Amino acid sequence: MPGTLVLATTKDGRLTRDTLELLAGASRLKEKLAQPVAAAILGTGVGPYVPLLFAHGADQVYRAEHPLLEGYQGDAYVVAIHQICERAQPTVVLLPGDVMGRELGPRLAYRLQAAFVGEFIDFDLDQASGRLQFTRQAYGGKAIAVVQPHVNSVVATAKLRTLEPAAQEEGRTGEEIRIDVALEASQLKTHLIKRVREEATGINLGDAKIVVSGGRGIHGPEGFKLLEDLARVLKGAVGASRAATDAGWVPSSWQIGQTGRNVSPDLYLAFGISGATQHVAGISGSKCIVAVNTDPAAPIFKVAQLGIVEDWKAVATTLIERCRELTGK
Repeated sequence: MPGTLVLATTKDGRLTRDTLELLAGASRLKEKLAQPVAAAILGTGVGPYVPLLFAHGADQVYRAEHPLLEGYQGDAYVVAIHQICERAQPTVVLLPGDVMGRELGPRLAYRLQAAFVGEFIDFDLDQASGRLQFTRQAYGGKAIAVVQPHVNSVVATAKLRTLEPAAQEEGRTGEEIRIDVALEASQLKTHLIKRVREEATGINLGDAKIVVSGGRGIHGPEGFKLLEDLARVLKGAVGASRAATDAGWVPSSWQIGQTGRNVSPDLYLAFGISGATQHVAGISGSKCIVAVNTDPAAPIFKVAQLGIVEDWKAVATTLIERCRELTGK
């Protein structure tokens, strides 16, 4: 039976938050389309994740295991997902709006002769045509576009951190379907030479409830040491604008924005960030934005719930001292 197919991914022995967000979106589609939710999981030794996918909303799980699927490789994944789609016949395929989704989405849509929608933030059902409409940001978040595919089959990537993760329902079960993927090494046009894993400490930026972020106004890498101290006191994570990462002050993995990470914390503290539209696009899911900048005309103040026209270092230092007084640490 046609339905929604979600590509599930894992990290450190758990389903990723990206997967839980997609399952939440698929559950909403289930209500609108009255069609089941399926998940595809690829790799080796992925059996233990099947019950977790059921618990988070999947009615069916397509499990494909193959040595060439151990670790992400675009050529291998697109072949495997295409074969799963031929079996599942989904109406909608949901992929994460990350590097993987951006590579797989258009390639899979072409193979399925389906429409492709990139990085949607919401969707609805058009009552007149009975077709889905996807809402996505345009012009770096300055405008909202509503896209309605002319065909029923759709491959779409969801902008990360715009959907709430699916809740877990204990005892929920479903149907597991094993897929024997026809995959040969000769089908892979690219080969992984080396995988470099950046050592991560503290709270993951994408999952942080509090994000302390710095921009060009920090004036150098030394300033980020102070922001790290503040993030540590607040039990948050540190991010940066593209200007700061391009300058080499902090790792590129800290970059937040249209070409970086999307975040949706409860509190986003922006120090010395002007507020370019590309950066604002990456923080649109934040519940509360507090901006600190010496320029009262900085665009960041237009999207901030609280704006402070002051030297960033003075504000950060005061916050650290006050938080330590309150926590006794």
